[in-house]
Amino acid sequence: MPRVARQIADSGFYHVTCRGNGRQLLFEDDEDRRHYIALLENKARSHEVAVLAWCLMDNHVHLLLDDPKNEVSHMMHGLTTAYAQYFNSKTGHVGAVFQGRFTGVPITDDRQLLQAVRYIHENPAKANIAAVDRYRWSSYQEYLTGGGIVSSELILDMVGGPKGFRELFQDERYAYYYVRASRRVADDEALPAARCALEGGQPSDIKALCRGDRDEALRRLRETGLTVKQIERLTGIGKSSITRATAVRNDMTRSQ
Repeated sequence: MPRVARQIADSGFYHVTCRGNGRQLLFEDDEDRRHYIALLENKARSHEVAVLAWCLMDNHVHLLLDDPKNEVSHMMHGLTTAYAQYFNSKTGHVGAVFQGRFTGVPITDDRQLLQAVRYIHENPAKANIAAVDRYRWSSYQEYLTGGGIVSSELILDMVGGPKGFRELFQDERYAYYYVRASRRVADDEALPAARCALEGGQPSDIKALCRGDRDEALRRLRETGLTVKQIERLTGIGKSSITRATAVRNDMTRSQ
């Protein structure tokens, strides 16, 4: 299958995800994690990319990058290649370490930027590994105490310093975030994608809304990437009603 061209972010910000091939472990011990962080710092500096947030999980990595010179592809290629060589040499593993190339989701506005910061740091808590402020392998503590590899100035300015950074994780405006790295939303991701589009609302509640609000909610679900079939399953609203409501927005867009 041909590769899909990476979307270019007008803002220069990207939420980048790398996964182990076949969900294999990327990090077997803390030595591996320290080595990855050292490589990340080196490659980011050499390509003039700023690391705004990072989190290392056992079999995947989340990064938030500021890439003003459109160097993220070169940087990530160098990073994953160098780490794969290290990992295979150390462990005797043969073959691909990472699952294809990285996914890079463009960040479009300030709200999404802060949502991504929160989402990245909350990964360990959502996986029931550790509380956000107790997990060692993320940039959370760097925001509170300084040091490390993260460029924290921009985010701290946006939230009002370390105190505001802590409060970000309690603010409902930034609680719902969904990363769609492909054109199609997988069925097992349909509900979180819908809740993100509805800012925490339940898709099953749409059916009870007045027609105008209901149709607007349906359009938001379609714009998120959900199929008519997925929306029908989540909302209990019939296919013809979903198609009619979402076609209105499509017709208006084509006429402009």
